[in-house]
Amino acid sequence: MELSNWRKKTSLILVLTGLGYFSLVGTLFYWLAPLETAIAGIEISLVSLVLPFKIALALLVSGLWLRFFDRSWFESGLIVAGLGVIFFLIPHSLGGDGQVRFQELEMLLEDGRRPTMSFSIWGPLFSTPLYYLGKWIQSPKWWCSRFNALLLTLGLLVLHRLLKRRAERSLVSAFFLILLAGSMFPNHLRFYFGEVFTAVWVAVGTVALAGGKTFWGWTAIVLGVLNTPAALPALGLVALQRTFLEKRLRNLLPLVVAFLLILLENGYRRGAFWVTGYEENAGAATILPYSGIPGFSYPFFFGLLSILLSFGKGMVFFAPGMFLSLKQWRFRLGDTLYASYRMWILLVLGLVLVYAKWWSWYGGFFWGPRFFLLASLPASLVLAARLRFLDPSLKSNLMTLLALSLSFWVGINGAVFDQQGLDLCVKDGHALEFLCWYVPEFSVLWRPLVVSRDLSLEQELIIAYGLFVFFHLSLPLFSEIARQVRRIIVDLFHHFLGREGWRI
Repeated sequence: MELSNWRKKTSLILVLTGLGYFSLVGTLFYWLAPLETAIAGIEISLVSLVLPFKIALALLVSGLWLRFFDRSWFESGLIVAGLGVIFFLIPHSLGGDGQVRFQELEMLLEDGRRPTMSFSIWGPLFSTPLYYLGKWIQSPKWWCSRFNALLLTLGLLVLHRLLKRRAERSLVSAFFLILLAGSMFPNHLRFYFGEVFTAVWVAVGTVALAGGKTFWGWTAIVLGVLNTPAALPALGLVALQRTFLEKRLRNLLPLVVAFLLILLENGYRRGAFWVTGYEENAGAATILPYSGIPGFSYPFFFGLLSILLSFGKGMVFFAPGMFLSLKQWRFRLGDTLYASYRMWILLVLGLVLVYAKWWSWYGGFFWGPRFFLLASLPASLVLAARLRFLDPSLKSNLMTLLALSLSFWVGINGAVFDQQGLDLCVKDGHALEFLCWYVPEFSVLWRPLVVSRDLSLEQELIIAYGLFVFFHLSLPLFSEIARQVRRIIVDLFHHFLGREGWRI
């Protein structure tokens, strides 16, 4: 695409200014910073030169972006950079439940002992190659804590292959970028938990199924459900949908296969088909009226309200794009993506219906709505479509901008802050944990605004990447909103002058 003259000149000015400023700052840093000397009364040290370095880099990146952002490979580069961010910059650890999964995998591989944990073993089994790789390089814990990051990378490669000729490239790129920087995924990739495994395999499976690859599609979906047996009703909704659409009962077979495999896993690991490992599993008894009761003991109405609207766990705040309409863009998406979107909505609906009654609907002491990572798929796709195919309505575009801004704050917040500053919620036997679910000041999303903290270089780079992707994707939206606002102002001005009898 031919660049306009103003863009060429502006990008050249920014790049040259950035290079010159970077050279000047680098010279000062090399010769003077170690001495912590003063020039014209101004102290020059390592600390004082950090900000100029950032400004110089920002000028350079801005100039390069302005020069190349119209090229298709630029967004591919951003996606690769995002994968680098989630692997190298985001901190990784096994996490609470992840530690349990790792220990069970270790006992299985080292001692041949059957796993006894309540969690499914399917996800950890797929990280076995990384466990053995850790025997040679780093450690098994190091690699397994990054299993989800590598799994998402593989999932995006497969999705790209499946969608290569079935959806617009710019739409798929925007979808991937929002998943990487503006969704719940960045936080989930920090740990060795099971939700990423389910979400990735279900995403790949639904797209393959919508694209006509029936066997591989159902296989991937069933694998994702085996890792989260609570998703079995959600699979049932998708199976029923496909049965009615295609008028073929064979679409119910994956539901039967998943159900039988779950029973077989229970029988192998626990000695009884109907023993799930969650019997008598309950939380701490607190001031909350329904606490401490095991199983599906939570009132469905309150569970539904909390899953959707609570400040610390509500999907309205953590996946706002899912609640925007996609109907008018359905024909621009293509059959494969729109069919996948409908299946994702059904899967999320199935999960909500199940977990609304579960005593631990909130997912334990965890950042955000842990069990509903899958909601990031339809939410990100809706935002990508609304960004690529702008609406003529100002109201609709403002809603898109609001949802997009919140989504990127979710991504940055989850990657950088996690649950820092919320230790109060686990003290005294989790007596005050409900503050993290319902009170805005204790929500993971807004706690960083209440309790400030210094940021490391890695965290600053994560924030910079998220903001850069946000402005890159939203620039056409900002331009359209500005054009629409200007038109409204001009129309009002003309109307006012017309009423006074003026002529223009």
